[in-house]
Amino acid sequence: MTSYLLKAIRIPDLRKKLIFTLIILALYRFLAYIPVPGVDTTALKSFFSSSSVLSFLNIFSGGGLSNLSIVAMGVGPYISASIVLQLLTMVVPQLEELSKEGNFGRQRINQYTQALTLPFAIVQAYGLYFTLNKQSLGGVSILPTLSPDKLLAMIIIMTAGTFLLMWIGELITEYGVGQGMSVLIFAGIVAGIPSAVGTSLSIAEIGSIFNILVFSLISFIVIASVVFINEAFRKVEVQYSNKIRGGKTVSGGSSFIPVKINQAGVIPIIFAVSLVLIPSALAGYFQRSLNPAISSIGLWLSVNFQASSVFYNLFYFSLVFVFTYFYTSVTFNPQKISDEIRQGGGFIPGVRPGRSTIEFLKYIIKRQTFAGGVFLGLIAILPSTVQSLTGLNSLAIGGTGLLIVVSVILETVKQIESQVISREYETFAR
Repeated sequence: MTSYLLKAIRIPDLRKKLIFTLIILALYRFLAYIPVPGVDTTALKSFFSSSSVLSFLNIFSGGGLSNLSIVAMGVGPYISASIVLQLLTMVVPQLEELSKEGNFGRQRINQYTQALTLPFAIVQAYGLYFTLNKQSLGGVSILPTLSPDKLLAMIIIMTAGTFLLMWIGELITEYGVGQGMSVLIFAGIVAGIPSAVGTSLSIAEIGSIFNILVFSLISFIVIASVVFINEAFRKVEVQYSNKIRGGKTVSGGSSFIPVKINQAGVIPIIFAVSLVLIPSALAGYFQRSLNPAISSIGLWLSVNFQASSVFYNLFYFSLVFVFTYFYTSVTFNPQKISDEIRQGGGFIPGVRPGRSTIEFLKYIIKRQTFAGGVFLGLIAILPSTVQSLTGLNSLAIGGTGLLIVVSVILETVKQIESQVISREYETFAR
């Protein structure tokens, strides 16, 4: 990996791409520190640090959410719109056909995604204001009640910030290195590591030093596991029969279908977090109710949906596991794959074409998804587990963050490697 990075630095056009990406990321980090007018940033940071779930959402804004910056929502609305469009592509025939039309189809779907991002951003901006306005810290409201004109201005600013980040991400994709949106999320996660490490080291005592060493060991094991699971896949061999072309018999050969263990990526965790937030958000409202029954429900929710509670972790794990199966079933279609194999004149050795091939692929994907669902579930509940083991609340391992970081690094390095090899081949061809 290091050798390809050094080669990329020595190639002028790749070096320009790397420098351009770094400049854009520096601009992004600068924007994350510009708060929306009239916000108490100190109270906001204290409030977000008190919840691991809110800290997870803060990841996707690169720390901008805890500052309520102009890019506080990050690319979250765009991610939500992308997920919705991806799911609709699987069930709406017109969108499915559009997705098969090459570059034109991808551009059109991207336009639909950007258009759908607008209502998502507006709703999320208002929801963020409504949630923070109802919260208090030490008897002081986190976000004061705004007049209609100031509220409208805040929503417009935050929505514009999301579209600004979308534009920046597209610039990185086109003129820089890596997939723009993924790189922005990666930058936000990495930017939070130094402050968390510094905070933990500043409060570390003799006993805590040992905990930090244990934490470092766990981090290494988790990173190695994420790399292994992220890259692991099962090869389903496909044999192609001989074909006659121009009166000559052409050997069919063989290929394989890669069935990944983590077929769903980080999407199930994002789905699960959106549902896990609901009970904790309702707890405060229910507790303030004058009805004793509703108030007791709010108290039960506030106790059992803390990040450190066993019930919360079991519920979170179950949601991630279920959504892993759901998302994989939507994105991996055995019927479609079986038809494509048959149309190409291929077959899986030892399996009859048609219904038997479909059942065989379903059997494989169920086994792979079970392992992937368990892995993602453990990654999701990892922060609270590490906190209970090490006692370091300020330096919890963000398993989801590590999953994103490792995935982006692997994807970016592969892109750099392919570009370096391509240019070396062009030089050799001359």
